[in-house]
Amino acid sequence: MLRITIYAPLIVILTMEAASAQNDLRDIQSGQNSLRTDQEKKTDRAVDRAYQSTIKRVPDTEKEKAKSDPWADVRQASPAPAKHKQ
Repeated sequence: MLRITIYAPLIVILTMEAASAQNDLRDIQSGQNSLRTDQEKKTDRAVDRAYQSTIKRVPDTEKEKAKSDPWADVRQASPAPAKHKQ
């Protein structure tokens, strides 16, 4: 009986802490508790723009793979599809 008396409040306290942590996380994700200054936000936008322009300059990897296929001579050619006679 003593164990139940000791463990029950501990479980309730730990549960309350976890629930409050979830609420804090929701506030941060929704932007309600935003502690970022305008300068930091402008810097973030500039970094995002630079990232997007860099991504646009990167060549498409699938096209590059098709151009440089070192195993192309080793693979067997895929068989032509059979014609259906009716």
